Amino acid sequence: MIRVAAVGDIHMGPDSHGALRPAFDTLGESADVLLLAGDLTRHGTVEEAQVVAAEVEGLPLPVVAVLGNHDYQSDQDDKVTMVLQRAGVTVLEGSAAVLDIDGTRLGVAGTKGFCGGFAGRSAGEFGEPEMKAFVRYTRRCAADLCRSLLELEERGCAVRIALTHYSPVPDTLAGEPPEIYPFLGSYLLAEAVDEGRADLAVHGHAHLGSEHGLTAGGVKVRNVAQPVIGHAFAVYHLPVRAPAAL
Repeated sequence: MIRVAAVGDIHMGPDSHGALRPAFDTLGESADVLLLAGDLTRHGTVEEAQVVAAEVEGLPLPVVAVLGNHDYQSDQDDKVTMVLQRAGVTVLEGSAAVLDIDGTRLGVAGTKGFCGGFAGRSAGEFGEPEMKAFVRYTRRCAADLCRSLLELEERGCAVRIALTHYSPVPDTLAGEPPEIYPFLGSYLLAEAVDEGRADLAVHGHAHLGSEHGLTAGGVKVRNVAQPVIGHAFAVYHLPVRAPAAL
């Protein structure tokens, strides 16, 4: 059994020093990995990223993250990433990480993802160049997520997790105004999760949403935005399956 701790949308700033560290210091007793599902800062500044780094540096378990839209706000996402990496955080964007958890290979594929909407009410690559670019960006994020998940299968990972900021399904948006669903996620991410044969999908972004959802293919989806889970983190237990034969 793999124990996955996860949280997103912690939105840390200069006044947040030490807010989560006491809870995070207990993670060695309850989890094997900590996933951070984006919007780690308020405005994506280096100063805010340093606060986040201090909360997670030196924890007794691996920490894997994706950035969220807030982390891009100040156009310093590369610097934010560097600050987190110096603190030992693995930051993913269209990439994957393989972790050894007591002899079990755990794979995490991550991308921020993007908007676009869900089946029957989604944007298409038609019309103005701006609209085409909008949808193509989401499609590229989803394609990278799928590729990364399949690579994890090839690398013999017995458990595979898709980590995003934007939601892959509308289920976990329940509670948000329906008018903004297209700006909270995209069905393309769910297709990637299913095609990539993930065991779990974790996201944030939807502060008023719901925790539990499913893709069309039956993959469990969890919205771990902190306002949703109501704690410093949530923990999910994943069974270990035999990796596919090469």
